[in-house]
Formats: sequence, structure tokens, C-alpha cells
Amino acid sequence: MKMIIAIIQPHKLEEVKAELTKNEIYRLTVSDVQGYGQQKGKTEVFRGHEYTVNLLRKVRLEIAVNDEFVKPTVDAILKAAKSGDGKIGDGKIFITPLEEVIRIRTGEKGKNAI
Repeated sequence: MKMIIAIIQPHKLEEVKAELTKNEIYRLTVSDVQGYGQQKGKTEVFRGHEYTVNLLRKVRLEIAVNDEFVKPTVDAILKAAKSGDGKIGDGKIFITPLEEVIRIRTGEKGKNAI
């Protein structure tokens, strides 16, 4: 079992969800987050004053999958989240081992709980 965490652009969320659904991946958690990487923020003008936004809005997806779904999940995120313009800021995907999963309602554990 693996936990896949993806940080993506907010406007790509619907495309990513659609691509995951095509690959029969239906369970995910979505959070609004802020952060920065190579972009290091951006400069904006508000009411005639220029200011720097250091933390950029992103969306964090958390998807717990069985091992056979890791590649289809990652491929779906890569396909849908990539902007194609070659600029930085499309996001990151992190894959970590998932030690145990327990479904609260039934008490099921492991692969069956996902």
C-alpha cells in the first residue's frame, strides 16, 4: 500500500479528478494549501501598490492505493496536471509507504480497507 500526495495547480483539479476516474481511482482527499518552491512567490499590484505574494495557492491531493494502482494513479496525475508550457509551478508528486489502513465503519484492515 502507498500514500500518494500530489501538490497541483488549483485550476487543474477537475482535470486530475476526471483522469483519475478514467483509471478507476475514486477515493481521494483534497485540501487547499499554500506554499512556494522555485517560483518563490510573485509580484502583484493592488490599488496602485505593488506587493509580493510569497505563498502561492495550491491543491493537495492525498490518495491511498494498493500497490497495483500506484502507476495508474501517478500517470493520471502527470497527464492531467502538466500545463505543457514548460514553466515551473505544475507541482510535485510524493509516494510514501503506507503501513496500515483501518476502515472505521467495519474494522477492515490493509488492502480491503482501501
